[in-house]
Amino acid sequence: MPKRIIPLSDMKIQKAKSKDKNVTLFDGGGLFLMVTPTGGKLWRFKYRYDGKQKLLAFGTYPEISLLDARKRRDEARSQLAHDIDPGAVRKAQKQANTEATETFEIIAREWHERFKSNWTTEYASKIMSRLEGDVFPYIGARPIKEIKAPELLTVLRRVEARGTFELAHRIRTICGQVFRYAVATGQAERDPAADLRGALTPVQTINRAAITEPKKVGELLRAIDGYQGSFIVKCALKLAPLFFVRPGELRNAEWEEVSFENAEWNIPASKMKMKEPHLVPLSQQAIDILKELKEYTGASRYVFPSGRTFDRPMSDNAILAALRRMGYAKDEMSGHGFRAMARTILDEVLQVRPDFIEHQLAHAVRDPNGRAYNRTAHLVERRKMMQTWADYLDGLKVGAKVIPFKTAKG
Repeated sequence: MPKRIIPLSDMKIQKAKSKDKNVTLFDGGGLFLMVTPTGGKLWRFKYRYDGKQKLLAFGTYPEISLLDARKRRDEARSQLAHDIDPGAVRKAQKQANTEATETFEIIAREWHERFKSNWTTEYASKIMSRLEGDVFPYIGARPIKEIKAPELLTVLRRVEARGTFELAHRIRTICGQVFRYAVATGQAERDPAADLRGALTPVQTINRAAITEPKKVGELLRAIDGYQGSFIVKCALKLAPLFFVRPGELRNAEWEEVSFENAEWNIPASKMKMKEPHLVPLSQQAIDILKELKEYTGASRYVFPSGRTFDRPMSDNAILAALRRMGYAKDEMSGHGFRAMARTILDEVLQVRPDFIEHQLAHAVRDPNGRAYNRTAHLVERRKMMQTWADYLDGLKVGAKVIPFKTAKG
């Protein structure tokens, strides 16, 4: 005669004590409570299916009450009576719920949230705007692992149909980053965006105009010296080739970031494209220009305040407009062009080590172990480079004989 099992009660469960090994308290019908050595109380359901002994977890007590555990047991026993494995049903439900949370939109937003701290606020907003406007409405609700290249191509063709071919390429790149993130986190098998290389309408890349021929650089510097516009803009034009930072970084410079004592300009991470702080060593020429400018704009927070108010930095179009006023067309010189100018001449004429140049351009430079260098890396060499560069520009400005570009024969 089988042993009679006395059903559990909440009082008995609450008084159950842990021991040095699992303690099993049976309730009947295959349901039991396992008390672990650490004090955990776990509901389990023991059953047989297809001749095999199986175990199903129902959760923990008291989160799952005695009444709830019995309801789950009765449901499982009903499934068994209809020749259904309750464990297989649980697995299928779990898989369906997982797939429901692994849609393209959910994974894309997860990726965006994880990496947006590395971007500027404007760039992060632009990425999400492109996803919400051109991608989510069509494949956002689709399980990400089911999306194939033809389906993604259809989404991008809609963008191309508006004549925005470059935007289609940018969105393909963004989608590729999302898919690769999904692959890395085990939520997709591969990146279908990679299969679309060559499938979109080609876009002619337009490089930002820059003057890189030394003789013409000298002409530009003399034109800047003769600029008849705003004194603030003139100083910005003089400093742009000396600093060769991005236009937005230049115009948003603040006096509290400039140290005359240390001869350096420390740009905080929040203002940098790569969200890393950046240090610009100041040549003597740069210090002289900044000191003269401080007498004029020192009362402002900004080194280059707006012409209308000292409470805002100068317009992002100020330097570009000044270049046009000086007679330089858009295909000759741009605000970004000062970076290309410095990079080209420092490398090809002054033969400075490329990694010193890349550091000063605030590009991502890695050490042999793949780690990013900090802002003070090679600082002594960079200080020397910046002073050499400023002296070289002075020579070009007065029409000194310039060093020719290197040739293939040296």
